[in-house]
Amino acid sequence: MRVQRMKHHRRHLRFYTTFYGFREPYKIFCDGTFIHHLVKNRITVPGQALTNILGKPTKLFTTRCVIAELHSLGKSYSQSFEEARKLSLARCDHEKRKGVAGCIQDVIGENNFEHFFLATQDYELRKRFREIPGVPLIYCLRKSLILEPSSKLQNDFVRSSEEQRSRMTEMEKALLKRGINKFATEDENATSDAHEASGDEGMRPQDPSINVPRRTDGPQFKRKKPKGPNPLSCKKKKITEKPSIGPNKKKRIGLIEVLKSQLTFLL
Repeated sequence: MRVQRMKHHRRHLRFYTTFYGFREPYKIFCDGTFIHHLVKNRITVPGQALTNILGKPTKLFTTRCVIAELHSLGKSYSQSFEEARKLSLARCDHEKRKGVAGCIQDVIGENNFEHFFLATQDYELRKRFREIPGVPLIYCLRKSLILEPSSKLQNDFVRSSEEQRSRMTEMEKALLKRGINKFATEDENATSDAHEASGDEGMRPQDPSINVPRRTDGPQFKRKKPKGPNPLSCKKKKITEKPSIGPNKKKRIGLIEVLKSQLTFLL
């Protein structure tokens, strides 16, 4: 049972951290009824108990109006008064003591910018804050601390805000329309310039000495050239050396040439 309850708490906490931006250490706003219930059931370390159910560090807050109310209730709430004085004080600008419900309403506000968890045993107060999006509620059931699931109004608020975020605003539509018109006019000007340039080229002969630059904005394709045989698959040419003539052979050839010249002279 306890393990199942912890799973529910983690699921509810994930909802608030994802959609409302709650971050650790979590701020817990405690009213007088919650503090008195902790003292009555001898939960002496409330901060540790709240840390256990949320799984993250917590920091407990209250206001001077809550402390003054506990002090006015007499000796039966003296221990609760002492425990409330140990908590951190949330900013409360009331010069005179105000009712707890009104004080909490002023501190948390309509949007809960401070990301407070509200811990209270007052059912009517919890019912009122279920109508405000982004206010997680905690209460005690005997010695167990319970984090309430998100209300229907909070779920509907998240769903509607996500739908609005996914749609285009009027400003975005105007900017998009302006950009489309701008690109359309630029495209028309470019096409008209191209037609004028093509008409001028058709009227006058093209000078072959003018080098027309190649286009580099589009994909470049290489022309296929005839390829030779693979040099690795060809046999190497054999180098044949010419026979060298020795010095004796040269002398013999010289004598023969001399004898031939003499014979021709005699004849």
